[in-house]
Amino acid sequence: MKYKTIILSDIHLGSKSSRANDVISFLEKNTTETLILNGDIIDGWALNRGGKWKESHTKVLRKIIKMSEKDVNVVWLRGNHDDFIKDFIPFKLSNITIDEDYTFTSVDGRKMYVFHGDVLDVFITKVKWLAKIGSMGYDFALWMNRVYNKYREMRGLPYYSISKDIKNGVKKAVNFINDFEHNAILLTYKKGCDVAVCGHIHQPEIKDNYMNSGDWCENCTALVETRKGKWKIIEFHK
Repeated sequence: MKYKTIILSDIHLGSKSSRANDVISFLEKNTTETLILNGDIIDGWALNRGGKWKESHTKVLRKIIKMSEKDVNVVWLRGNHDDFIKDFIPFKLSNITIDEDYTFTSVDGRKMYVFHGDVLDVFITKVKWLAKIGSMGYDFALWMNRVYNKYREMRGLPYYSISKDIKNGVKKAVNFINDFEHNAILLTYKKGCDVAVCGHIHQPEIKDNYMNSGDWCENCTALVETRKGKWKIIEFHK
């Protein structure tokens, strides 16, 4: 399928939970004029904890670079897990633009403000060590998820995300997602834009003034804009 814009976030290359092969399959089956990588593409936190870099992770980067060399406008925005690039922003890597945020006008005339979203998270901006502890707990939940789903696969049962239930339960208890969306919209209006486009919380969503591309650890989702200007979430299945 050919799209005007594809937005991916939270691929977490370098993490055991990264669904890198699914990313490759998705990009092989879907083409675009603009590809926006909205943060946490490489998981520096996981790599610092001893995460393994796989050949499939390298293939994702090669695919992205190859796309940029074939007249695809590729923009990579910094996330909290790939904040090792922060001191160099803005810069160009091959034909890829790397920056903090990105603004563009969609086909329907709305001004889109794209940013990862970690700047809205007090645990990231104020208490970074606590955020990293939370990340380790989330990694453990994803590990349980992999073990449980191997068992379900052996029993012929469909995929079920324990980690998503845990994460959603906790975040609903503190109204985290609602606060995140609200603050993302407020920041977007301050930037003179109409729609906030984020990643970070691994929660795919489309609303009139807020969108989230989800992730490639649990949901395997992308935000896409068709040539006619319709925005939708694609949940990728092989």
